[in-house]
Parts: sequence; structure tokens; C-alpha cells
Amino acid sequence: MKRFIYIITTIFTILTQSGCSEKFLDVESADKLYVNEYYTTEPRIFEALVAAYDPLQWFDYAWGQYTHIGLVSDVMADDVYVGGADANDCIYLHRMFNYAALPTSVVSDLWTTFYSGVNRSNIVMQYMDNVNGISDGSKALYLAEAKVLRSFYYTWLWKLWGNIPYYETNLEYPYIAKQNTADQVYEGIVTTLEDAIKNGGLPMKVSSGKEGRVSLAMAYMLYAEVVMYQNDQARFNKALQYMEEIINSGQYDLVNNFASIWEESGEWSKESIFEINYYSRNAVRSWSNATNDGGSVYPKFIGIYNLAGSPDYDGGWGFEPVKANAYALYAENDQRRDGGILNFAKYKVQHPGASYQPRYQDQGFFLKKYIARVGGNANHSADADLNYNNNFRVYRYSETLLNAAELIARGASGSGSAQAYLDKVRTRAGLSAISPTRENIIKERRLEFLGEGKRYWDLIRSGLATQYLVPDGAYRTGTWTESKKYLPIPQSEIDAAGGTLTQNNY
Repeated sequence: MKRFIYIITTIFTILTQSGCSEKFLDVESADKLYVNEYYTTEPRIFEALVAAYDPLQWFDYAWGQYTHIGLVSDVMADDVYVGGADANDCIYLHRMFNYAALPTSVVSDLWTTFYSGVNRSNIVMQYMDNVNGISDGSKALYLAEAKVLRSFYYTWLWKLWGNIPYYETNLEYPYIAKQNTADQVYEGIVTTLEDAIKNGGLPMKVSSGKEGRVSLAMAYMLYAEVVMYQNDQARFNKALQYMEEIINSGQYDLVNNFASIWEESGEWSKESIFEINYYSRNAVRSWSNATNDGGSVYPKFIGIYNLAGSPDYDGGWGFEPVKANAYALYAENDQRRDGGILNFAKYKVQHPGASYQPRYQDQGFFLKKYIARVGGNANHSADADLNYNNNFRVYRYSETLLNAAELIARGASGSGSAQAYLDKVRTRAGLSAISPTRENIIKERRLEFLGEGKRYWDLIRSGLATQYLVPDGAYRTGTWTESKKYLPIPQSEIDAAGGTLTQNNY
């Protein structure tokens, strides 16, 4: 199976408007069945766990904004444009591209989605002690999955907004949580991960048919991500240990053909550590209920506008075009160039009948990794545009290798060689060896992960943001500064919190 099937049969109503200031639970039934009386058996607590996974599928679109986490990250970096019809199309993304976001024009829907995930994860932990007859192993595993999921949701809130409400027990009336500093939030995330890793019994790799559930390798990757973003050198050795455990486990490896990663047949390959699952067959996601299970709108969103004559790709709306100078970064023999980016002029030579209509900021290059494939939404049962089956690759084994190389370059002690780890990634790409300096590794990450939502965060944590995130003489007029590290908190949350949230100095 390509996916962990999400079957939501829980009876609770999840928070959908605010992460810290709205009523979380409102249960009414004919026989007055309340939540604390419901989660008393293993099948029912497993329902709560499945529900905690569900918001992962909402990252691309849920409440009216297009907020795919890769897109949101990359429009603030330097390899793609926002695109669309013009600078007012999804204006919140264009504002973020120019470091001019407003409390009233920012990715507020992600705030809602992330806190929905936090609340659902907390449900598992809150009611676990009420469960009768559950084995110690299942209890530890479910708790670990919930803790890692909550940490994943908080990590995105932390990276985007920094100073946020952080709570580990769901809120009671008046549903207001204390605002924490970014450093306090980091400590909550990293210590929760350490607990889940130590006590959860997570498998290094999940068994066939359970793809999409949290594994130990996924928890390790999330741990390394937050530790490296925080530049927490006291934990570098531990992060490297985790990377080398993945490497030495023999359960993951690079695939030979980079381009194959992005096809449906490449989902959950030996290189994949964690993916967010989407599916098209019988998918019921719709514009009237975008939180239903099914596919993704992201391939359509970034697809080629008014595309015709292509046997391979469906048309789309023309967002997130790749910059020409990003394509030019690659050596001609680097398989990641044409394996991850579609050069339309080159494609047209192979398919003379192919044509499209350029949109705003278009330079003829598209993110081949995720653009809509012909048949990618086959056999859907609701709205076609929302139900493409492209999984989002969150963590790949190549990142494990590059994390390990960078941690060693920054002084961590391990059993392997930074040179060997870096060489393995470059050899797969078709390139020769270079010195494993931190600067070279950051450059390699740019080439390896273009369009995967990594570049912006790499620039911030490495101190290079002020060098690269500057006006480009064309569309970017704003300059990134340290005050731009955290987006403005959505005004709706400021208002709902009744004066307990302090706005970021953006």
C-alpha cells in the first residue's frame, strides 16, 4: 500500500477557527455521550490517533487559502516566484515574497491547521489513561506517534511565527493560552521529541501497509531539523547520532534515478523517510469540504497554464514558476536539473505540439517534482482539481546524508565521514567530489531540495539570508532582515486572544 488510510470515525468536533482562543470541544448527542466516556477502548483511542494525522492533508488548502508548506517556504526564498495572474493573485503569498506580510494578509489558514493538529494530538495523550485493556507496547507507540505529530505541527508554527502559545494539555474556558518565546517553544518541541524517541518503541521504518505513520527515522529527522535550525550545538552530537543510526540501519538508501522519485511509482521508495499521503481513487475532497480525505490541489496550483499538446502533464494555474537563474545553477550533467525542473523550451523540442500561455513572472521553467501529471487525479469521486495523488515528500534519505555531513562539518563527532556522506549525494547526481565545508553543503542542499521547502530555512539558520534574500531588479523589491524572521501573527488571533498575544515586530 502507498498510504496509511485515514478513516475518521471520531465523534468530536475539532477546533477550526483558532489554535488558542476558541472553544475546542462541543459534543452534543441524543444520549449525552461525552468524550471522556468515549475513549475507553483501544479502537477508539486509535480513532483519535488517526484524527491527529488528518491535518497533515490540509496543508495545501483547507479554509480558503493555498498554503502548501513547500510553496509557502519557497516563495520567501530565492529559487521560485509566486506567479499566478498578477501581483494581486493570492496577494498574501506575494506579500510574503517581498517580506511585506501584514497581520491581515498572511498565511493565517496554516495557524488554524497547525493548532488543529496540536489539539488532536493532545486528545490522544489526554485520554490514554482511560483506555482499558491496551497493551503497554501499543500505549507507548500511540503516545509516541501523537507526541511526534504535535512536535511536527509546533515546529511549523515555531518556524513561521516564533513567539506562539505552546500548550501540552488542551485548553479550558476561556480558551486562552500563554504566549511563549521562540526559545521556550523550541525547548518544548525538542524535549517532547526526546521523550518520544526514548520511550515510544517506534520502528526505524514502518511496515508495509502503514506508510504515512510516524517512524523512528521520521522522528530523528524532525529532531535534527529543529536542532539545526535552532543552532543548538549542545545537541549536535545527538542529532548526528540519530542520522548515523538511520544510515547504519540499512533500511534506507538513495534511488538511482532522481526523476523517478517524483512519479507515483516513486512514492515510498527506499529513499523516502516520511511523506504526506494523497490519493485520487474514490477521493472525496471537495470545494465544499476541503478537509475530506483524498488528493491535493498543489499540483494543479503550480501546473502549467493553458497547457495543450502534452502527453505527460495536465494544465494548471501557473503559480510557483521556477526562476531561470535557479535552473542555471546546475551543471549540465546534474540529473537533478531536468529530473526536478521542467524546461519547457527543451520539452517542446521533444513534443512540438506542446504549448501553454505564460502567466505572471513566468520564465519558462516549472517545478517538475510536483506539477500535475496526466491521470494524476484518475477515478476521483468529488472535485478533480483538489484530488491529485502526488504525495508530498517531507524527508528523504539524501537529507539524512547531508544533515550528517553538515553536523560533522560543524564539529559533531560521529562514526562516519562528512566527505563520504556528501559524495554519496553528489555521485547519485552524476557529479564529482567537492570539499565537505558547511558552505558547500548548504549549496548542495539548494540543488538537491529545490522546490521542497528547505532553502528558506537553510538561509536563515546559516546566517546567509541577508546575503541572498535581497531585491532582484525585477519582482522582489523587499529585503529580508532579522525582524522578518517571524511573520506577523494573524490579526484574527490577536483579536480573539483579548490582549494576551503580543504582535511580532515584523
